[in-house]
Amino acid sequence: MSRFSRVLILLAMLSLAACATGGGTTAAPPPTDPQAQAVDAYRIGVDDLVKVAVWQNPDLNVTVPVRPDGMISVPLVGDVQAGGRTAEEIGADIKGKLAAFVREPQVTVIVDQLRSHEYLSRVRVTGAVRTPISVPYRQGMTVLDAVLAAGGTNEFAAADRTELYRKDKAGTRSYAIRLDRILQKGDLGTNYEARPGDVITVPERAF
Repeated sequence: MSRFSRVLILLAMLSLAACATGGGTTAAPPPTDPQAQAVDAYRIGVDDLVKVAVWQNPDLNVTVPVRPDGMISVPLVGDVQAGGRTAEEIGADIKGKLAAFVREPQVTVIVDQLRSHEYLSRVRVTGAVRTPISVPYRQGMTVLDAVLAAGGTNEFAAADRTELYRKDKAGTRSYAIRLDRILQKGDLGTNYEARPGDVITVPERAF
């Protein structure tokens, strides 16, 4: 292989490496954090409505609220601890207890209504917006969705100094939101996906 060919191969490898790492200056989105994982592994709380279904045993199907003591009542089984557990954990518990009455029971547990953590999972928008609000988190909600729900920014807003505050195990982190670019230019680079408990603050301009 000639020296010229080796140089071409080296340049090609460097080019591929640059593409893989990305050379842009756009802000990185907030990393996946424990709150994001909590959305997928929801732990049931008091007053949530839980649906229990036992395959081929419709008489055992029930939809019940979680009592203040954290328990639910299931036919044949009686009281089962639900508070603080995932639907999968509850299903496994019920399956084990039903095995004394039903041959190889197939149990499905789903949360029919999330009623206990609704307050904790809200997304709040404060500062220089038309109507500071606290809205229930919805899957797929973004910063823009939350700000629009607050009526957008008011005439005193310093929109490009907006901050997203998010709690994790290390404390509260803040992420810069270029809200003016989102609203005026359609630049969605910092239109991050919201998470339960997020606080979005739009500061006022300094006069």
